[in-house]
Amino acid sequence: MSWLARKRLLVTGGAGFLGRNIIGKLEQRGCRELFVPRSRDYNLVDNEAVKRLYRETRPEIVIHLAAVVGGIGANRENPGKFFYDNLMMGVQMMEQGRILGVEKFVTIGTICAYPKFTPVPFKEEDLWNGYPEETNAPYGLAKKMLLVQAQAYRQQYGFNAIYLLPVNLYGPGDNFNPESSHVIPALIKKVFDSQERGERYIEVWGTGKATREFLYIEDAAEGIILATEKYDKPEPINLGAGFEISIKNLTELICELAGFDGEIKWDTSRPDGQPRRCLDTNKAKKEFGFQAKTDFKEGLKRTIEWYKTRR
Repeated sequence: MSWLARKRLLVTGGAGFLGRNIIGKLEQRGCRELFVPRSRDYNLVDNEAVKRLYRETRPEIVIHLAAVVGGIGANRENPGKFFYDNLMMGVQMMEQGRILGVEKFVTIGTICAYPKFTPVPFKEEDLWNGYPEETNAPYGLAKKMLLVQAQAYRQQYGFNAIYLLPVNLYGPGDNFNPESSHVIPALIKKVFDSQERGERYIEVWGTGKATREFLYIEDAAEGIILATEKYDKPEPINLGAGFEISIKNLTELICELAGFDGEIKWDTSRPDGQPRRCLDTNKAKKEFGFQAKTDFKEGLKRTIEWYKTRR
């Protein structure tokens, strides 16, 4: 049994895509005192609600997953909301955790915090070498400020806060809402919608030249829990699978796995987003033994099958 099994854990965002997988793995490790706040009961943007949450749950360990997120379109339409909500939730959760003497605070950052033209593979030391890609900069910078806060609190108060940088996640249970989904669920939905309508094409944003790295949801959950158990340093840590694939090749692979042989039309008036994304994952392996295990094609098959059976 993990030492976490003896602790009271608060997992914000624990009812979400990543959160459900983390809760499942914590339960497998013997954790029983788990509290998952719901947004309808605790608006974490409101400091009074955050204080009430801590009073009512008295956690020893906090894993802060709660975030307002979305793909390129959602980021372009909601830059102010994405900045304010993500910043206020994180800053207030960490501050109240410090005041109440939480033993450890685990912050989930974002790959969007990296500069637009970061050399591939992204190393943690590159994080401050430029401005993020414009379409998701407000979100990326809001989350990046939590790294500043974590390091400042460690320096001044001895507060044990760690900061993790996962790449794009995917897998069964993902968000397939076209208003807020990321690239893999958005593409899967496009393919099935086109098939249902009897169309012979799908339309995809951008040129297809941009690259992305993807981490299967179960692997991501395992990495976060390993870091919670074993990592206690101020430096940020990448969580990824250590590979990149172009959006063009990704789209073709999804079409193949979903049995769609129609045309792919590229809407080049739409943005590509960050040109390339691929992480250096050596630190996670060295510091807490994390290495992604799920083959990408196999992970995509499972995701497509999950969506197909629940459409």
